[in-house]
Amino acid sequence: MEFNSNNTLKRDLEKYAAQYAIEQERQGSLGDGRSSIHYPALFLFVGDLVAPAVSAVQEINRLKWDNGDGVVYIQIGTDDQETGSGEPRKGGSSDDGQVTLHRLPLSAGQIERPSKTRRKDVHRSFHESDQALFDLNRTLRRVSNRIAEYGRLYSSFDRIYVTVVTRADDPLNVLLPELTKLTEIILSQAFKSVQTDLHVLVSEMEQVDSFGYASAVGLAFLRELDYMQSLDYTFSGNLLVTEDGISIPVTHHASPLYDLVYLLSDKNERGTGVPGGWIENAEIICRICLLKNRKQDANHSGTVSSTGANTYNNTSFKNNIRTTSDQHGYASAGFAEIRRPNKPIALAVLYHMYRYLLARMRQEPDWSIKDKLAFFGLDAASVERKVEGLLPGEDLVSGMSGIMTHNVSFSDLKPLSLREAEKALFGQGAEAYFRDNVVRLVEERVRERSSGGSLRRQAEQSRAEHPEVGYFQWAAWSENEPGSVREALLGLIRDKSMQLESARALLEQRQQERVEDQSFKRALFRDKQNVRNLIDCMLERVYVPKVELLRLENELHLLRIYDTEMEELHRYSRHVTAALEALERTLRETAAQSIAAADEYIGQNVMEYYGKVTEELIIDLEAKRGRDVWFEDRYMGDMNRLATEGDDRLLKRLMEVCHSLLLTAEPLRLPFEEELLQRANVTIAYGDKDVLTRDDLFRRLYHTLEDQAVVRVRVFDYTQEHRYEEKYFFGDHHSAFMNYAAHAEETSRIYKLGVVYEERSSGVEKLNLMGGFHLEDLMVYRNGKVYYESYTENGYELHPAGLVEKLSPIR
Repeated sequence: MEFNSNNTLKRDLEKYAAQYAIEQERQGSLGDGRSSIHYPALFLFVGDLVAPAVSAVQEINRLKWDNGDGVVYIQIGTDDQETGSGEPRKGGSSDDGQVTLHRLPLSAGQIERPSKTRRKDVHRSFHESDQALFDLNRTLRRVSNRIAEYGRLYSSFDRIYVTVVTRADDPLNVLLPELTKLTEIILSQAFKSVQTDLHVLVSEMEQVDSFGYASAVGLAFLRELDYMQSLDYTFSGNLLVTEDGISIPVTHHASPLYDLVYLLSDKNERGTGVPGGWIENAEIICRICLLKNRKQDANHSGTVSSTGANTYNNTSFKNNIRTTSDQHGYASAGFAEIRRPNKPIALAVLYHMYRYLLARMRQEPDWSIKDKLAFFGLDAASVERKVEGLLPGEDLVSGMSGIMTHNVSFSDLKPLSLREAEKALFGQGAEAYFRDNVVRLVEERVRERSSGGSLRRQAEQSRAEHPEVGYFQWAAWSENEPGSVREALLGLIRDKSMQLESARALLEQRQQERVEDQSFKRALFRDKQNVRNLIDCMLERVYVPKVELLRLENELHLLRIYDTEMEELHRYSRHVTAALEALERTLRETAAQSIAAADEYIGQNVMEYYGKVTEELIIDLEAKRGRDVWFEDRYMGDMNRLATEGDDRLLKRLMEVCHSLLLTAEPLRLPFEEELLQRANVTIAYGDKDVLTRDDLFRRLYHTLEDQAVVRVRVFDYTQEHRYEEKYFFGDHHSAFMNYAAHAEETSRIYKLGVVYEERSSGVEKLNLMGGFHLEDLMVYRNGKVYYESYTENGYELHPAGLVEKLSPIR
């Protein structure tokens, strides 16, 4: 019997909850319909620092896009990071189908680290390495071919959306013009149009140990970004390389390098940190991509016609964030979601189901103490059967009567006690005969009948006939408490001990009796006959009690062995039941932790509400299929046996049964608004004036979404001059809440509102877009100036050679 650590069980539970959540997102029992993207999409991650975002973005797209398995991802990093062997990685690429990791060979002596010319050296090293450029060309062409293989997943192959993601303080972003243009030129050979956006991740919360240098290189990049996004930006370079090593120039004519640039920080515009840090911006990146590249359903245009709200229009958004001086405007976004807390729900239902099953396992049968003794084979009849046959079946008296005697006259024996007479007649012979022919035989038979674990084997046999009696009953009945089997067994031992003492006293009394006082037949003048009659009397008066004493001694010995085995049985059964109880605590703790991790409002009353839901489902299920449906072989089966096989096996079966019998039931398929309303009111008594109405709920949800979808960038002036906003709900616009949201504040609304239709009943999301600010409006820009200027004055070269002269002055 093996039991896993608490941490292992919690990991298994988290996987189970996550899988349930994924099922709900992927339509599952709730019927949630995922969106599809219209054109192919490529995500280009630039730099080593942005690596954690790759898996985050991929997982979100797989979860929420119906054709997300056809999206391709490239991360371009360096071989600065070591492999698991401690050796530096060589340049090249590796992929797992969707994700390609391409490493530029820009270290190993080419770039010294730390270096005052780090960014400059990265740029120089790339352009000096023909191999690096050739390998990059080959990787990008391979990726382009892979995108073509996913053609059946998309409605059109005319255009491709490229999303570039980088960290502001990653030195590799000094190559963004080269990497972006090479990607675009290779893709343009397969697509009529390539539209490229840039998402810049700014990490303000992490700058503790390297805040100065990170701020300086971050500002250096922002200055270069401003140059790349200027209307007169041009670029040219021999980036396209053939298999024969021939270089072909690539040119970017006067225009901004990117269609739109989004800046996303780990602080929002209120200046507070974002839970989860900058990696949380993965949701925003994915939702913006969907907004711009969503496949439109013929039946659902994604508009709210009654309010005049339109779908997203990229050209309109760009025009609205452009300033009067025609200077490029930057954008940011905020994101919030409210949905059924699927992970806490899965864990809460599992906990309540297990709690019920454990209560069933703890139920005491309506048995008398005699029934309980019989279960362990300790009732009077069973003990009598065990003792039966211990003693030899032949006539012990006639068997001992042939023992050789000493030549002693009856007249010499008359004044002696029976003990003295026995010694005079037999010496040690009678005792030796009794020991060799009776005592040893009985001891051997006792050993055979009391082989280790016989009590537990008897209990296992009895449990086959009474499966309702398991380890909880074993543990309770084997404890030395009033009314327990152990107490009854100890009572039997006490009674048997008293009988044994009485038998010993009787024997002692008999052995002290005088020969002349015995009432056996005496013959005149026949001395030998009188001695023979005395021997028969002595055997009857002494050795028959000795046999009874032997029987009592060994019966008591057996009972004490069973008592020892019952102690062992108690320890074993308590070990099993303690593990079952520990699993219950683990389930409760994991559910509570999952609830605590959810939004305080959205996660309210999960345990209380789903305790009632689970109870009602159990009652309904047992009414239809019988009270013992849980213990059928196809479901939990014999939980007591399962408990001894390890808590991982038990937990696995629990999760399977909970999923098949409970989580797919109709009461767990309510639309998220209805579910939340019922859950919010579960602890409120009928008729209570504090009951939450549907309008109250919708108002709270609306304000919660708006409050949490705060734009993820810190702008110096909250009401900057050219601020422009658009807000989009993602959800079922036929739902009552979406109808409420579409009409809320419609008379005072100064922003564009749109609804992206998805056949979802499990939640709603909100994406707030904001644009029109300049880089100098950002707090990170203003805070970084002092570090940038200081590092520059101290000899740090933060830009490629010849670029500084082209950059606009620091504003």
